[in-house]
Amino acid sequence: MNPWLYGAALALAGALAVLLVVDLVRDRAAQDSHFIGLALVEVVMLVQLVGGVVALARTDREVEGAVFVSYLVTNLLVPVVAAFFALAERSRVGTTILLLGVATVAGLEARLWDVWGGPGA
Repeated sequence: MNPWLYGAALALAGALAVLLVVDLVRDRAAQDSHFIGLALVEVVMLVQLVGGVVALARTDREVEGAVFVSYLVTNLLVPVVAAFFALAERSRVGTTILLLGVATVAGLEARLWDVWGGPGA
C-alpha cells in the first residue's frame, strides 16, 4: 500500500473534518464545499482501491487479502453513503452525518494500515 496515498487520505479527511466541525459550531447545514471535499476524498479512495489491489497482487507479505480488499471497498462506499444521507437531511444533522462519514474513512484508513502491516503496525 502506498504511504503517500495513506497520508493524503488522512490529511484530506482531517481537513474536511475541521471544516465540518467549524460549520457544526456555526449551526450550518451541509454546503457545496462539503460535498466537493467529500468528492475529493472519494477520488483518493478510488485510487487507493486500485493501487491496493495491484499492491496486494504483487506483494509477498502475509496479508489477509479478503479483509484488506473489503476494507478498501468499504472505504470507497462510506463517502457515497454519507453524501446520500446528508442530501436527504438538509439540516445540521446532514453536516453531522458527513462528519461521521469522514471520521469513518479515517478510522478505516488506520485499520487498512494495520492490515497491510505498515511501519509500526
